[in-house]
Formats: sequence, C-alpha cells, structure tokens
Amino acid sequence: MSEWQKTGWRSKPRIQMPDYPDAEALGKVEAQLAKYPPLVFAGEARALRAHLAAAGRGDAFLLQGGDCAESFSEFSADNIRDTFKVMLQMAVVLTYGAKVPVIKVGRMAGQFAKPRSANTETVNGVELPSYRGDIINELDFTEAARIPAPDKMLQAYTQAAATLNLLRAFSTGGFADVHHVHSWTLGFTDGGEAQKYRDIANRIQDTLDFMAAAGMTAETAHELGTVDFFTSHEALLLEYEEALTRVDSTTGKWIAGSGHMIWIGDRTRQPDGAHVEFARGVQNPIGLKCGPTTTAEDLKVLMSKLNPENEEGRLTLIARFGAGSVGEHLPRLIKAVKEEGANVVWSCDAMHGNTIKSSTGYKTRPFDSVLREVREFFQVHGAEGTVPGGVHFEMTGQDVTECTGGVRAVSDEDLSDRYHTACDPRLNASQSLELAFLVAEELSARRGEVASAANG
Repeated sequence: MSEWQKTGWRSKPRIQMPDYPDAEALGKVEAQLAKYPPLVFAGEARALRAHLAAAGRGDAFLLQGGDCAESFSEFSADNIRDTFKVMLQMAVVLTYGAKVPVIKVGRMAGQFAKPRSANTETVNGVELPSYRGDIINELDFTEAARIPAPDKMLQAYTQAAATLNLLRAFSTGGFADVHHVHSWTLGFTDGGEAQKYRDIANRIQDTLDFMAAAGMTAETAHELGTVDFFTSHEALLLEYEEALTRVDSTTGKWIAGSGHMIWIGDRTRQPDGAHVEFARGVQNPIGLKCGPTTTAEDLKVLMSKLNPENEEGRLTLIARFGAGSVGEHLPRLIKAVKEEGANVVWSCDAMHGNTIKSSTGYKTRPFDSVLREVREFFQVHGAEGTVPGGVHFEMTGQDVTECTGGVRAVSDEDLSDRYHTACDPRLNASQSLELAFLVAEELSARRGEVASAANG
C-alpha cells in the first residue's frame, strides 16, 4: 500500500462534500486552520484506543452519544452541561449492569457536518442545495444561505475548542463525582411507571453507601470524582480534517487533531474513496458505520485498509441496520470478521435505521424500535459467541420531543412541542436514561450467561 500523505485523499473519488465556489477563500481558511493548535492530543487518542481494546475483549463497554449535528445557534454552556450530565448518568447505570468500566465518548466538539440522501431539496416548487451542517452552509431555505462558506470552518473550530474546554473542566472539577451523578439518576425514577428503574437506582445507592461506610469517599478515591471523557465526530469535511492533522511528536505518526475518535459514515465508506484514504493514515481510533448494503467482501477490504496491523482498539464497527433487520445482516458481517481474525469493537447504532415520518409529518424515531434493535444486537452476539462492545445514540440533555415513546410517552401529537433538531430526531434526557437502564439489563443478563458457561 502506498505511503500515506494527509493530502492523499484529494486524488480519490469524493462524495458528500461541498464544492466551494471561492477557491481562494477556501485556501486562506485552510492555511489559517493549519496554524491553529490541535483540539485534541495524541496521548489522549492513544488512551482511548487502549480503552476500546478492552471493550473489544468484553472488559469495558463503549457509550457513544450526542447531537445528530451540532448547531451554531444552539451553542451554549447549558446545552453542553446537560448532554454531558445525561452521558454520565447513563454511564453510571451501564457500569452497574456491565460490571466493567464504561468508555464515555461524546458526539461533540466536531459533529458539524452531515451526509444527506439527496444533493438538493425542494420546497413549494423551489429547489436548492441541501443543508449539510453549520460547518458548511445554513439551514435557512434561501439561495444565499445554502452556498458553502469556508469561513464556517473557523467558527466550528472556535466552538469545538470552547466545548472541549468546558468538558475538560466538568470532567475533573467535581461535577462528575459519581455520588452527584447518581443523585441526578434518582430524579429520573420519580415517574409512576419506573419501579424497575427505582430498584436498580436503589441498588446502586446501596453500593455507594457501602463504599462510603468502608471509608472510600471521593476524597480518598480520586477515580470517583473525575472521569475520562472523549470526543468524536464523522470525518466528513476533509478540508477541515486535513488542516487539523499533525505529526505526533512522540511517535512521528500522524494524528487527526479534530477529535479523539473519528468515524466513516455508511454513505462514505467506499474502499477506494477519499474518506477511507484519509482515515487509514491517522492514528486515532476509527469508527466504521456498517449498514444493510455493507458486503462481507467490502468489510474485509476496509478492515485491511483501516487496520492493517490488526491492532486492538483501532477499529470500531458501528452496526446500523434497523429493528427487525439485525438478524439478517449482522451474522454475515460477524462471519467476515471471524474469517479474517480481525480485532474489532462491535457497537450498535440503533438510531439511523429506525427513522420514520410520523402521522403529523415530523421525522421521528420510535423508542420501541430503538430498543428492539439494541436487543437484537445483543441476541445475535449471544448466538455468535462474540462481544457486544458498545452502543451509539443520537441524544441530547434537553427536554426535546423528537422521538416518540418512552416512559413519559411522547406521542406523534407531542412532536411539535419541542422539536428543535436541525437534522435527525434525538432521544431526550429521559429517553436516554431509560435506554441506559434497559441496556444495563441486557449487559447484566449477558454477564450471567458468560458466568454460567464458564462454570458449566
């Protein structure tokens, strides 16, 4: 395979990327970004790879979640705090169920670009280029708003830097203390239909009380007062990615400085395409979305390109098939991985295959479908004897009404109340935490099955 260069993607077929009308303006922005400090550091990315290696073996579990597409207009400290808070709540519940560390990776500080199913959209007979995320163009349905503007990359960088700054402060400044996080979890269980969640929450509290009685407090156990929190996004806009790619001074290898983990989407995973070419050369953990059209042969080629040394923690396969379709597609991909002897982390994206149009005209995702896909993911791995290593959700800490169902029963008629997403529907805080409890049940059941097999 040819020696990798960070500009090498430019000679490959590219899709889902904008054509900037002003090449000079684009060049100036790229040159400016190239002078900026990287947003993340190589040592952090290496630490995440080590954690993900554990997840691939079943010794940790990946929780990846956050916005469908980050917004410039919705950017605020409160929104960052609320999503971070829900991620921590989910992690506490999952840790209890899995009895292993939970790796917390936000779709944050870089998730600004979105692939679209069509290059244009038509409203009232007017056809305009599609909105592709705030880093590229604007949501307003006007000709001027939809023109790709390179200076938006600078605004995205600034927002990502501010987001990371706050996340790092939250992670180490006491906000993430497990005792505080659990008190937030208890608030979720106030609803009349949440008895099983109250039972789990009470058992978690009993464990914390025992630890305190044994003399282990946040003051004596630093690990209980801080967390490792990583960022991730789809590496879609390669001009932005290239500009922030740097040489790691300790290893001499290239690192994508835009986020700890980057992933390749289901629409941009062509083995000879620009996105695969870029991702193969950076040392960050790489995610690869695998949908119904992913063939076993393509997956084998992609694994060889993206992880030629077959390193643990390097490659996460993010399965996204849709409820009812996991049994049809996941086993054949697991077989391909087994045939290659490949080290991968299997994660379940239960959002993207379950998008429907509601009776009221809103794009939504039924909570029951999301949950069903997660359960099917665990069932298949149980049958195949492989490790279900993580879950991947589009969610927010805000009290939105974008996905139907859940304990608090968002209906089609409720969607218009607080439908704020600029792109795809997200789970709200309550739905996210409910899902964490349900995934924890699956993890706990799987732990019991593994223990029985070991003793049998």
